Amino acid sequence: RNLFEEAMKLDILVKDKKGGPYMVPNTAFDVGMLDLTHPKTADWFKQILQEMVDDGVRGWMADFGEGLPVDACLYSGEDPITAHNRYPEIWAKLNREFVDEWKSSCLGKQKEDPQEALVFYMRAGFRGSPKWASLFWEGDQMVSWQANDGIKSAVVGLLSSGLSGYAFNHSDIGGYCSVSLPFFKYQRSEELLLRWMELNAFTTIFRTHEGNKPSCNSQFYSNQRTLSHFSRFAKIYKAWKFYRIQLVKEASEKGLPVCRHLFLHYPEDEYVHRLTYEQFLVGTEILVVPVLDKGKEVVKVYFPEGERCAWKHIWTGKLHSKQGSESWVEAPIGYPAIFVKDGSKIGETFLENLREYNIL
Repeated sequence: RNLFEEAMKLDILVKDKKGGPYMVPNTAFDVGMLDLTHPKTADWFKQILQEMVDDGVRGWMADFGEGLPVDACLYSGEDPITAHNRYPEIWAKLNREFVDEWKSSCLGKQKEDPQEALVFYMRAGFRGSPKWASLFWEGDQMVSWQANDGIKSAVVGLLSSGLSGYAFNHSDIGGYCSVSLPFFKYQRSEELLLRWMELNAFTTIFRTHEGNKPSCNSQFYSNQRTLSHFSRFAKIYKAWKFYRIQLVKEASEKGLPVCRHLFLHYPEDEYVHRLTYEQFLVGTEILVVPVLDKGKEVVKVYFPEGERCAWKHIWTGKLHSKQGSESWVEAPIGYPAIFVKDGSKIGETFLENLREYNIL
């Protein structure tokens, strides 16, 4: 199927001022964008999704959505500048409508089995997007340790988006954007990949990406070490599934994100207001202090004021009970600094699952 030609014949592409399809540059080629305000667009696109699902697909990236030109012409006749921010919301709504319609048509086990559910995740969004999208990811970080567009920025984006209503978010494990020029190179190192696995094992979704230049990047399948590390942290991700389900339910009811900046729960502690990417909470019961610098095997952990319980280091069992204190904690590759509240049922269940999976 030539989807571009089909969309052209149906006249459902965004137009330029001359009345032709508005061709938008996208990496190495130009694309036509669906006019989501056209009454024929939704049914045509849902039929494509239906064929995809009939072939066994249960999840997809509903990518793009942010690129509506501000001088385009839409079927609705509305101002393209105003429509620019509405476009990703309509895009999310269209995908959600298909998911809901598909589920309502299912019967028996297929309808009730969570393994049969559909999920789509989005990069672009505006204020209303979380109402429709089932999941988000943070777009295309550099394969680097940088704060502005590398692994550190993935944590900043995770926490700031959570405060903005995007409760379910994550990044590509290892980042996405590689550059391979004679005097300018960004290539994913094995160490960066391993540390990003450790970080993302404590986000809503644990998902790899080869990046825009796979051959330049270390991949989870590159060697035995990367495969073993991926397996280990997939199990760690699975070990808190019971809590993740609870947090997703809480998010749907209250809007609280799965991954949280500390000031949400320790607002009186002035120190936590100065934190950016250094550490974060998963719910209220897990404290994550990722290693985000090349060659580092120790991290500085801050234990906030206002907590009644001690924090237990999951690898050693050491308790940290002094509030408002900092401590240097060893965090070699494979053993990031993760803490649970001592005596909490959730923390103990998490540790029991880690033992069951032979992680502890």
